Amino acid sequence: MKPIITLLRKPNMVCLSRQTAPGASGVSSAFDAAVAANARAIQGSDALTTAISAGPVPVASSAGRTFMPGLLTALSLAFFAALPSFAHAQSFDEAWQQLQQVSDKLAASSAKVDRARAERDAGEDMNLPELSLNGSYTRLEKPLEMDLRDLNPLASLDPSTLPPALGAALGSIPGELFITPFTEQDIFRASLSAMWPIYTGGRISAAQGIHEAHLAEEQQQRELTRRELFTTLVDRYYGVMVAAELARTQDKLVVSLEKHVEHAKKLEAQGQIAKVERLNAEVALDNARVQASSSRRQYEITELALRSLLKSDPAPSSPLFISSREPSLPYLAELTQKGHPALKLLDAKESQANGLIEVERGAYKPTVFLYGNYTLYEDDSLFAKMEPDWMLGVGFKMPLLARDGRSGKVEAARSALLQARHTKAQTREDLSLLLEQSYRQLKQAEEEYRALASSRELALENLRLRELAFNQGMSTSIERVDAELKLTAVDTQQLGAKFRYVQAYARLMAISGQLDEFVGQTKQVAMGDQQ
Repeated sequence: MKPIITLLRKPNMVCLSRQTAPGASGVSSAFDAAVAANARAIQGSDALTTAISAGPVPVASSAGRTFMPGLLTALSLAFFAALPSFAHAQSFDEAWQQLQQVSDKLAASSAKVDRARAERDAGEDMNLPELSLNGSYTRLEKPLEMDLRDLNPLASLDPSTLPPALGAALGSIPGELFITPFTEQDIFRASLSAMWPIYTGGRISAAQGIHEAHLAEEQQQRELTRRELFTTLVDRYYGVMVAAELARTQDKLVVSLEKHVEHAKKLEAQGQIAKVERLNAEVALDNARVQASSSRRQYEITELALRSLLKSDPAPSSPLFISSREPSLPYLAELTQKGHPALKLLDAKESQANGLIEVERGAYKPTVFLYGNYTLYEDDSLFAKMEPDWMLGVGFKMPLLARDGRSGKVEAARSALLQARHTKAQTREDLSLLLEQSYRQLKQAEEEYRALASSRELALENLRLRELAFNQGMSTSIERVDAELKLTAVDTQQLGAKFRYVQAYARLMAISGQLDEFVGQTKQVAMGDQQ
């Protein structure tokens, strides 16, 4: 029973715990980094007095290098815009179907199922009789012979007591005439032998039941692997979309800060602001560029993780979503407790333990069998002629004393059964906890997303007013940029909440076995976007 406990305690098993995919973990941390970068950009600039509009002009950076403002950002935006030309658009449903076809991990689980099925089929042959062809060659020290003089009455005769005529007659007979050969010195034999156990104390049926339960175990393990791959695909598939959107947002922020630096340089040249104000603006721009570069690297990492998983170069096309239908926690809990593969796997382990108990108990019972033998070839000897060509019989074997520790094996099998039952009870609790956790994370992400709607509306209105005030000379450039930074921060938080919602929703569907429900939701959202 040890392997199943190890299985259920592994952190990457979807049934009991969750491990974020390599591409998705960086995306989640990127949200916090993006928000922090926006805050640094806001704090790193002070208010400017008067702003003037200006187009792109060559500007010297803080390091003394000359560059075209917006050129680097324009190239990075062009990089993201050109991605679909290198990768083919792929919906989540298509990606899921492809993953099930190309996954080596799932193929390995399927191979284990095939192996267990073959072992189960092989176990059915234990009900059949055993028939074997036997052949032998034997060389004897000397042939088996019988001397009549060694048999009564000749052996007990004393020649001196016989009449002279009779004694002379017996003495004149050659000695080899008294010898009868039974076998040759070299013996060749060939035969067919059969043995058919008709009662084994239930050991055959118990062994067959163990094979059947092992097949069920491997089938449920394959389903666990399938669900694990499903959640991994969700993390990586939507992680690519989130990372790309986050990178675009950061690049747009760089564009805005580049304009802000241009304004600051012009205002400094006109003597309207101090040098430190321009330096603060450049520091904010440099920080934004670093964050934008980090976002692009993170996008490349998530894309690489998805490409490795699907063994292709896809461009995710199914958008993030917030489902209009709230999942029912009691219904999900009922589905989970009835049909989760981890519980069915433990049922199979319990059946194997019961079968093992029956096997060990059968060792105390007799074995009854039929046997037979048919001679195909034998030497032309007297002994061969005397031996029958075939024979049939029935036999039994009853162990009285054995040194294989039968009683200890029975107790070990009972302990394995108890272990399976306790593990199953613990697994039910773990599944209930995981389901409750995922459901609360789903609700939290949804509430956060909807709550940020008012914050976004406020940020949009604030940006609109700052833009109007800036154009009328009643607001500073930094105030307008601050408003844009706040809008970017809200958009980033909403994007993160939506991503966490999809992850929690996928976990709920995977735990309860409703993978098709999630796929159907992605199709419905895609159709709504097209309309």
